[in-house]
Amino acid sequence: MLIWDIIKLSTRMFKARASRTFLTILGMGVGVGTVLFLVSFGYGIQKTLLDKITTSDSLLTIDVNEAGPEEAKLDREAFEKLQNMEGVAEVSPRFNTNVRGKVGDLTSDILLSGISPAFLRLGGVKMTEGELLSDDDLDGVIITTSAAKAFGLEPENVIGKEIEFTFSEKKQDNYLVKNGSANSGKVKYKIIGLTEEDENAVFVNILNLDNFDIQRFDQVKVRCESSGRMAGVREQIIGMGFSVSSLSDAVDQANKVFRVVKITLLGFGILALVVSAIGMFNTMTIALLERTVEIGIMKSIGASDLTISGMFLTEATIMGFLGGLGGVVMGFLTGQIFNFLLNFVASHLGGSSLSLFYTPVWFIAVIILFGTVVGFATGIVPARRASLIDPLDALRDK
Repeated sequence: MLIWDIIKLSTRMFKARASRTFLTILGMGVGVGTVLFLVSFGYGIQKTLLDKITTSDSLLTIDVNEAGPEEAKLDREAFEKLQNMEGVAEVSPRFNTNVRGKVGDLTSDILLSGISPAFLRLGGVKMTEGELLSDDDLDGVIITTSAAKAFGLEPENVIGKEIEFTFSEKKQDNYLVKNGSANSGKVKYKIIGLTEEDENAVFVNILNLDNFDIQRFDQVKVRCESSGRMAGVREQIIGMGFSVSSLSDAVDQANKVFRVVKITLLGFGILALVVSAIGMFNTMTIALLERTVEIGIMKSIGASDLTISGMFLTEATIMGFLGGLGGVVMGFLTGQIFNFLLNFVASHLGGSSLSLFYTPVWFIAVIILFGTVVGFATGIVPARRASLIDPLDALRDK
């Protein structure tokens, strides 16, 4: 018997028992859809979180800090060594000092961070409003949301505002003050960007801090040429006596946690799929009992055991495939509806919209294949029993 004939015999029951077949496929679809929904939720949360805190550059960046007061100093000599280190593509410093800031009629003590334009990019910091620092606009500064609140500024109105700094006259260990004072009048800057950070800080291009003869830095970010270079560069920096950390370490830990979360969610989804598989097995068993006489007639006119088995396995496999396909659609639509309702509530509470569901293309293919395999598996026992039916006994029971 040709394969096409087996397929036609297998799908004939889809019309003869349409309601039962539809409910069986629907049950399988619910199981597959549950797996897709839960796993996509796990992937979505992971992707949303990592997109918020990482960029491609930040994952290749090592943060260098002084290990302690008695350890190596992060001075200009050390900075030059970091720049010339093998495997290092870019080095960006940070220098901190406390100032008094003023916007309009409001004043506040604030941390002023002198940085190179690449510093925030290497740290994976993303702008809420405006743009990053550049060497073309030395008078532009970036302010954090915490600092904006201290000055009574709304995020949507912060760009373009003038901010005035009054520098402290107190000398600090990490810089020398030219002419004995850093306070050479009040210095005004223009806010060109807003970033969502917890610290009460303003970022200014370090080239614009000409009142300071900076001898030591508070932090240096080192971007490696590739991920394969990071371990070697890290060891060299530690050998210089500095403390190191990197965002990639935090990302690796987060990925481990999310891996456990996704496995847990997958486990709950598989439970629903097992229930669906039991329903499909029940359907195939009933189909076997209803078609015992038909099987006897087919065998009596020459149908082989392999043909009978193939008919049942094909029917179960097709139902599994359709259940997997329908489950993908149901899981995707359920995720979109859930995400829409969540963002609807968040928007009314003043929150920002997020996409909490993400499904890799490979996972869609795997879940459809998995549904097909489950369908095939549920048809093995009924197919085996059908192939062992004796045609005389089947016709005698007519």
